[in-house]
Amino acid sequence: MSMPDRNPLSTEGNIMKLIALEEAFWYDKLATKGTPEGQVPCKPEILADWVRRLSDFTEFRLPEMDKYGIDMQVLSLTAPGIQAQSDPEIAVADARLANDYLAKVIRDYPGRFQGLAAIPLQDPERAAAELRRAVNELGLCGALVNDHTQGHYLDEPQFAPFWEAMEELEVPLYIHPSPVPSDEWKVLQGYPGLEGAVWSWNHRTGGHAMRLIFGGVFDRYPKAKIILGHMGEFLPAQLSRIDNRYQSLDLKAQPRLPKLPSEYFGTNISITTSGVFSHSGLLDAIEVIGAENVMFSADYPFEKNEEATEFIRTAPLSSEDKELISHGNAERILRLKP
Repeated sequence: MSMPDRNPLSTEGNIMKLIALEEAFWYDKLATKGTPEGQVPCKPEILADWVRRLSDFTEFRLPEMDKYGIDMQVLSLTAPGIQAQSDPEIAVADARLANDYLAKVIRDYPGRFQGLAAIPLQDPERAAAELRRAVNELGLCGALVNDHTQGHYLDEPQFAPFWEAMEELEVPLYIHPSPVPSDEWKVLQGYPGLEGAVWSWNHRTGGHAMRLIFGGVFDRYPKAKIILGHMGEFLPAQLSRIDNRYQSLDLKAQPRLPKLPSEYFGTNISITTSGVFSHSGLLDAIEVIGAENVMFSADYPFEKNEEATEFIRTAPLSSEDKELISHGNAERILRLKP
C-alpha cells in the first residue's frame, strides 16, 4: 500500500522509520471468547470502537499507519486471548488457528505487519511445539502471552519445555497484561477504576516479570528474553530500590540470585513505550536500562497513533537514540529485516 499522506516524523530532515510492537488484533472465528468486550471497565462507545478496530486491517488500521508514519505493526492477539481458555484442547486449536490467520495477514500486506504468536500454555509441551511451528514454519518473530494462564505463572516448573523452546529459537516473549485477574486484591475493592490499565495491570504484569527473576528463570535459561510494555510496567523506575532492598534480605527458603535484579534488564528484559507517552518517563527508563533496551509501541487500538507518533517525534533524544527506539532495537531483538 502506498503512503501518500505519510507524516514526516523527521530526525535531522530524514523520515523516521517506525515499528510499533504492541498492536492488537482479534480473529472472530476462534472458539475462545477472548476480546476485552465485557471485561474492561470502559465507556461503551469506546469499547465498541476498540472491538470494531481489532478485527480490521484496511478501513482504519493501514490508513492510520500511513497517515502517522508507522511503517510496520507487530501484531498480537488481544488480551486475554488464548489465556482465557480453560480447556487445553480448545486452547491448542485456537492458538494454531490464530497463528495461521496472523501469518496470512502478514503475507497479504508484505512489509506492513509482523506477528507474535499466541501460545497455549495450558499444555506446556504443545505450547513449545506451537511456538516452534509459528517461528519455523509461519515466520512469526516471537510470542505473546497475556500474563497468567488460568492462574499459573511462567516461573512454575511445568513450563520448562516452553523456556527450552524459547532459548532454542532465540525469539522474545512479550508479557502483556490480562483483564482477567488471577486473584482478588482487597485494595481494589470498591474502586473498579483501579482494576485495569489505570493501575492494577501494571503491577500484576510487573509482578509476573519479578517472579521470573526471583524464580531463577533467566539463570536456568540465560538466553531467554522477554519484553514488557507500558514503559516496562514501571519497573525501571523502581530498580534502584528493588536492588537495595534485595541485598538486605535474609533468604532461607529461596536461593539467592547470582546477580542483582536490575542486572536482568538488558540481558534478558527489554521494554516498550506502549501507552506511556511521557518524555520524562522515557528519559528515566533510558537512564536506568539504556536506549538499546527501549522500543517504540503505540498500543493500537487502545491508544491513539497520533499521540504515540507525536511523542516519539518530539522526544528530546539524540538522533542515534531515536533511531534505536523507533526501529533499530525492534529489528535486532525480533530479528526483523531492516
